[in-house]
Amino acid sequence: MILLLGDIGSGITDFVRTSAISLVKLKTHRGSGGDSGFTGEVVYITVTRVKDDILGEVALSVNPEIYPILEEGVRFEDLSEIYFDSSIVPIEWYSEKADLLTRMHQHSHRDDILPTLAALLSETAPQSVIIIDSLTELATMADSQERWRGFTGFLHGLQRVAKRWGSVIYLPLAQGVLSRSHELEVMDSADAVILFQWEELQGMRRQRTMYFQKFRGVMPHLEERDLVKFAVRITPGNGFEVSNIRVVI
Repeated sequence: MILLLGDIGSGITDFVRTSAISLVKLKTHRGSGGDSGFTGEVVYITVTRVKDDILGEVALSVNPEIYPILEEGVRFEDLSEIYFDSSIVPIEWYSEKADLLTRMHQHSHRDDILPTLAALLSETAPQSVIIIDSLTELATMADSQERWRGFTGFLHGLQRVAKRWGSVIYLPLAQGVLSRSHELEVMDSADAVILFQWEELQGMRRQRTMYFQKFRGVMPHLEERDLVKFAVRITPGNGFEVSNIRVVI
């Protein structure tokens, strides 16, 4: 379970979408995983967004030959109706279902999204890569002490069962949205924490950077090889790119 924590616009979204495209290409070229060890599926779970919205953004930002890889090779799951059922958003803004009375009944009951998410994850094939876009929306729904305990309990359970599934789960979280203590709790529950930030360089230039703050079982090897901090860039051809490796003392 990997937490992707960072500034707004620092590259988290591009990282997960480029990862999804790369994994689908790898599986296609090597046939059902092959020697890559990847035999599952790539699942993109959205909390407030719809599939067409995400694909539209990708179509604008990558080369035309890359776009079909994401559209055809990734399984999208949309939980936005359950999310908005727990809000004051008018039903007609997010639901196109004809049975309006049923939607209104569900809206009034303010269902919790976590049980539905847990059931969806349990049905996913083993050894998959799962992107939950995003943890920010889920975390901010935990607006009471009881709901926060339920949310962190869900994360600890997910971290544990991911090992049994042999799956990798990406959890993007916008930095600074939660209180520092809550943010630290979420970081503690993850196996790895990758930070995405903007850095100010000389000449008023800004550089995106990515570095590992935590990676259980792997961090000593990364530090030994100075593979801790990276300068990155985002290009139409390849999406999220590591442009060079930076040594951290």
